[in-house]
Amino acid sequence: MTGIRALRPTDRPQWSTLWTGYLRFYRQHLPDEVTDATFARLIDPGARIHGLVAERGAVLVGLVHYQFHASTWALRDSCYLEDLYVDPAARGQGAGRALIRAVYAAADREQAATVYWLTQEFNAEGRALYDTLARRTSFIRYER
Repeated sequence: MTGIRALRPTDRPQWSTLWTGYLRFYRQHLPDEVTDATFARLIDPGARIHGLVAERGAVLVGLVHYQFHASTWALRDSCYLEDLYVDPAARGQGAGRALIRAVYAAADREQAATVYWLTQEFNAEGRALYDTLARRTSFIRYER
């Protein structure tokens, strides 16, 4: 059985393992100071970025990070699901779905106008799950 709960300061070692796997999957590398600041924000109860983990027994098998922000398209905040990762050994057992649903529940509590996220085209496994939980839009992302 997978439980979902808020990230705790004592989760740092297991969170770091999942975070490293997530970054590797997306072919990214971040300086240690960015990772340190990210974790500090995620466990800060006053921050607008939040972290949840999927747990089986005492083992963390997944993570999700999300944040609320104002929007020019709605009167209520939007919820951006920024990072989602499940350990490959735990995939297909409901952890990803449970993490997304937990973000939906948090967004509902905050009365967010929407929940949205991005993924890479090559993330076929993730997209198969996302297609069961949300509507794909036609937006294309640009960045500098």
